[in-house]
Amino acid sequence: MTSPRSGILAAGNFIVDYVKIVDHYPQQDMLASILGESQANGGGPYNVLKDLTAMRAGFPLVACGLVGDDANGRWIRSDCEAHGIDTAQLHSTAQRSTSYTDAMTVQSTGRRTFFHQRGANALFAPSHCDCTQSNAKILHLGYLMLLDHMDSFAEDGRTHAAHLLALAQQAGLETSVDMVSTENPQFREIALSALPFTDHLIINEIEASRVLTRTLPADDFPALLAAAQEILQLGVKQSVTIHVEHGAAACTHAGETHIQPSLNLPAGYSQGATGAGDAFAAGLLYGLHEGYSLAERLRLAVCTAAASLSHPTPSGGMKPVAECLALTGRFEFRF
Repeated sequence: MTSPRSGILAAGNFIVDYVKIVDHYPQQDMLASILGESQANGGGPYNVLKDLTAMRAGFPLVACGLVGDDANGRWIRSDCEAHGIDTAQLHSTAQRSTSYTDAMTVQSTGRRTFFHQRGANALFAPSHCDCTQSNAKILHLGYLMLLDHMDSFAEDGRTHAAHLLALAQQAGLETSVDMVSTENPQFREIALSALPFTDHLIINEIEASRVLTRTLPADDFPALLAAAQEILQLGVKQSVTIHVEHGAAACTHAGETHIQPSLNLPAGYSQGATGAGDAFAAGLLYGLHEGYSLAERLRLAVCTAAASLSHPTPSGGMKPVAECLALTGRFEFRF
């Protein structure tokens, strides 16, 4: 008799974020002042794992990615190990340097702009992830559109990311996928290749717009829910969640739907939105792992996103689950 699956195997982008707080975002050729700076975890899988650690998840957390054989790569490995994250599937290469991002956050608004060096993440391949050796319950893969090899198409016409997701499902894992907001000309094709091997899709309205090739309004939740249902019909196995600044809309193949507003946070609360989407994903994944209902996991997800906003780095503001949920006692939902 096999033991029940437990844990999250997070695969894909492992990045060092250099978070810089600036007084304003300048026009081209103009100057802005850097008011503060810090080094932090970056990339969906890395952020999700660090968030889940801070949430005190009581299940195994495993990193799967490719970093450079350099100081930043060693920093990522050391940081993961210091937080109890298994690094057995976190590989190193001498071919590329560790990926990094300069994240510029405007102090007054929390809005951020990214300048990314793709580095070793570009070489990450299905061969770096051995799902047959994992007892995890969920494989979380991110970000599509920011993993050059994984986003490329194999000879059979499917992306390498689709191949990894299929292997994970064959090994008994549920699959979760996140994307990055970009202008990739093959965005829809890359997404469509992966969706039939995706159990849970977690994206924002920009990424959903790219999949559907039409603009989605960020403040029209019935339209967002209809978009989620349309994407579900493109092949996603279990659930689609679209999150925006003001909340989230989600649907499942079982016919469930839910719209969850975000917390109405006061001016000055947000210290930076870098990593907020990944914090939302961490809350959702925690709920999926623990068997929460759709409404329960969306409620937790907007709370973990709110906690993340309290610090300029992706995971510095994350708190234990109970403390995240307690934010609902301090702040009201938007509607």
